[in-house]
Amino acid sequence: MRKIVLDIQSSIHAHNMERMLMQELDDCQIVISESPDSTPEWCKMHQPDVLLMEVKAFSPWMFSERMAIRDKVKRSTENRRIVLFVDDESNKNLTEEVQQAKREGLIDAFLFDSVSENYFASVIDSV
Repeated sequence: MRKIVLDIQSSIHAHNMERMLMQELDDCQIVISESPDSTPEWCKMHQPDVLLMEVKAFSPWMFSERMAIRDKVKRSTENRRIVLFVDDESNKNLTEEVQQAKREGLIDAFLFDSVSENYFASVIDSV
């Protein structure tokens, strides 16, 4: 069974993502992190295959804070896949930071919130 930890600002949005992923992916378990501070511990406890984190322009979801969480999670298990989720319309600089992280190999994938549910699930399934 494939495990995915979601670290999303809005719990409503996180539960919508959980529902969508459960509908699109056959064999997965979704765990929603309670807060960015608890995400590394959730990853240590649940040992997910994928960590999906939303990136925002404000704390505690800022890009630099997400990279710090990424570093903690990768130290515990290097095989964990890191996917960042960003609103590509509201902040072009933030979008560029996320894209650069992918180019540098710091993350495994990124998704824009404007993608379809099917594409979103396909990317998560492919990493």
